[in-house]
Amino acid sequence: MKSEILKIYNERYGIPRQDLADAGESNRIVGNIISSSLFLLGIVDFIAIVLTHHSDLQNQLTYLVYFGIFMIPGIFTFLYSKCIKNVPNEKSYILKTIPVYIIIYMSLFISVYNFYILGKPFNGVVIYFMTSFISLCVFSFSPVIFLFGIVIAIGVMTPGIYAQFQLSGLADSILATFLMFCLALYKRRIEKKHILLLKKQKHSLEAKTFGNFTLLYENKVIKFSRTKSNELIAYLVYKNGSSVNTKELIAVLWGDQANSSKHGSNLRNLIVDIKHTLSKMEILNFFIAEYNNFRINPSVINCDYYDFLSGDKNAMDSFAGEFMSQFSWAEETAGFLEQKAIRKI
Repeated sequence: MKSEILKIYNERYGIPRQDLADAGESNRIVGNIISSSLFLLGIVDFIAIVLTHHSDLQNQLTYLVYFGIFMIPGIFTFLYSKCIKNVPNEKSYILKTIPVYIIIYMSLFISVYNFYILGKPFNGVVIYFMTSFISLCVFSFSPVIFLFGIVIAIGVMTPGIYAQFQLSGLADSILATFLMFCLALYKRRIEKKHILLLKKQKHSLEAKTFGNFTLLYENKVIKFSRTKSNELIAYLVYKNGSSVNTKELIAVLWGDQANSSKHGSNLRNLIVDIKHTLSKMEILNFFIAEYNNFRINPSVINCDYYDFLSGDKNAMDSFAGEFMSQFSWAEETAGFLEQKAIRKI
């Protein structure tokens, strides 16, 4: 019976981890922002407590611990997210989603802490539901692991909810928790359908990097309105799904000494050009802009460079010593690929 349920679950909601590499990078970026915000919130409130109650800190210990809960996991997840920026696609989703679970479980613990330790049951319930719904909106995660966290949190708070809000309040909380789990399953189902759609697109979208860089869709060269749009996409293809910030892109496209304020508008024009061109061709989820970070989704494109890195013999045989030849920043990589090809002979 258990194996049958697991089989049905995997058929409807299971997604191979390598197909979730792009979702893992999104988790990493959003988690970065949320964890740094939580750390700043914790440290500001911590300092405020110390300054306003410096003569009575012993009685404020529960609040100091409360804000410490924000600070310590917040800085840990932020630093951890920075360290795992460049990891292989097959490990990307697992490693980059760990901070997500830390943030979710930490916030659920904070809701329980508010409810019982600080004696603020209403705040505890509000934080519980806010954490759950915001997590559903911004993160990609396993519905089962999410269910485990929310069930523990609501289970611990059940006696308090019943005491404070009576049977109707408890019933509403349980019903809302059940609906959140159903929503997590629905979101996962939609995510799986979207990934299957993108896999079909992969057969039509191709990046040729050996020799000059060329981007093709349905065997036709994609032509952007601006020359440097092609170079921007080429650099993101070279980065193999890793996020690149504005400063790095400006340095690559206009040189290390490029003025960020002057070339910032030029970069924005390139972004608009790329989005417009790809949208017109109905190319989905390939070029991704998130919070001043830019990347491509390598799982939706065929690329000789990616095949080479994975050890594909045909890709290695087709490499003739040239890699994105029209771009000076690619020369070092061409040498690396040549050495790797020689070692395979």
